[in-house]
Amino acid sequence: MDGTVLVADDDRTIRTVLTQALTRAGCKVHATSSLTTLMRWVGEGKGDVVISDVVMPDGNGLEMLPKIAQDRPGLPVIVISAQNTIMTAIQAAEADAYDYLPKPFDLPDLMKRTARALDQKQRVQAEVAETTGDRPEELPLVGRTPVMQALYRLVARVMNTDLSVMISGESGTGKSLISRAIHDFSDRRTLPFVTATAAELRDLEGPARVMARVRGGTLLIDEIADIEDELQARIVRMMDTPGDHVPRFMATSQSDMTEAMENGRVRQDLYYRLCGATVHVPALRERVDDITLLADHFLAREEREHGAKRWLSPDAVELVRRYSWPGNVRQLENAIRRLSLTSRADEISKAEVEMVLGSQPEAEPILGDGEREKLSASVERHLRRYFDLHGNLLPPPGLYQRILREVEAPLIELALDATGGNQAKCADLLGINRNTLRKKITDLDIQVTRRRKLM
Repeated sequence: MDGTVLVADDDRTIRTVLTQALTRAGCKVHATSSLTTLMRWVGEGKGDVVISDVVMPDGNGLEMLPKIAQDRPGLPVIVISAQNTIMTAIQAAEADAYDYLPKPFDLPDLMKRTARALDQKQRVQAEVAETTGDRPEELPLVGRTPVMQALYRLVARVMNTDLSVMISGESGTGKSLISRAIHDFSDRRTLPFVTATAAELRDLEGPARVMARVRGGTLLIDEIADIEDELQARIVRMMDTPGDHVPRFMATSQSDMTEAMENGRVRQDLYYRLCGATVHVPALRERVDDITLLADHFLAREEREHGAKRWLSPDAVELVRRYSWPGNVRQLENAIRRLSLTSRADEISKAEVEMVLGSQPEAEPILGDGEREKLSASVERHLRRYFDLHGNLLPPPGLYQRILREVEAPLIELALDATGGNQAKCADLLGINRNTLRKKITDLDIQVTRRRKLM
């Protein structure tokens, strides 16, 4: 069995027996003697199946079923009860319980019923996903480069925490997709995912309506640095008084949030509330080796949707790899879609790619051979762009340590990956003391669990 089971029973022995049996069967288990705790878990989106007693110290389990059905439609509830009368069975059926077992119950029988409930839940989720299909506005989480692998690890670490999440990155990199992925794979996945717009928040009753829609799920505030100060103050109040079902707050921004706060574009109190965890989505030019992978992904999708198999010629592949992609993955997706629809042959030529890229708005010139660019030149180019972003102003103080930290963390992560997580080898590779490496791993909050050696 695979899934999370919520167990509510005031008998400690029953909780222990069910926890042990379900854990051995491969399930995660949360057990409690309180209906209040059970309902809080349900409201937070935890659990794939509920096993609940009827008579509990703080209420009646049957009376909770309509509330569970309202908050979590489709969540199976198996009722167990020592009050094994016909009325109890009827009440359980009327309340739309998934199943009912009188006490004392047969443990193997309960395990089989739980397995069926989990299978039904997973089938329903699969059917919903199949019906929904790919959202055209989303970008795929495709990438094998070290920066994308580091992004995946970070997303996995923050997924099931209650920390607010700040997602930054250039336009078209996939910030909204990252926020959606964090929600869809978290314990809140069965609860609403709501994106709050500035227009909604301008209405005095807007924040209350937004919180009523999100109901303990995930609330995303898009491009927070572009929202006026008055609305940012409302968001602060909304986060401080969330009501009964506390949602998870996430926000996206094309701007660096620290700079936006220092420049007065983001309120300091909002900054500290939103930046519980920060996730930066890299630009496409920072992961050149993923470009071909993404292009193939888009071509395969076009083949599924339109039945026309297309591929890029070797010269076209090289051209696509060397292009700067100022619009990031979104621009690449649009370009590949257009090439797939307009190409005169199955193999897309270099000339066709040049024609599409030449007509793209705000397109930058094709880059030179970046693979032969010296590291120092690449670093200088990024730093110069950072200075240019400030116009005639100087960057905020503390630049030296800030840049060192930006370089140090990925360097150590890559070195750990290359040495399979062996800290002694990693320290030797970096040329630093092992104790120094351990301190940096702690200070930079680098995950050092199982790591795969890079090929």
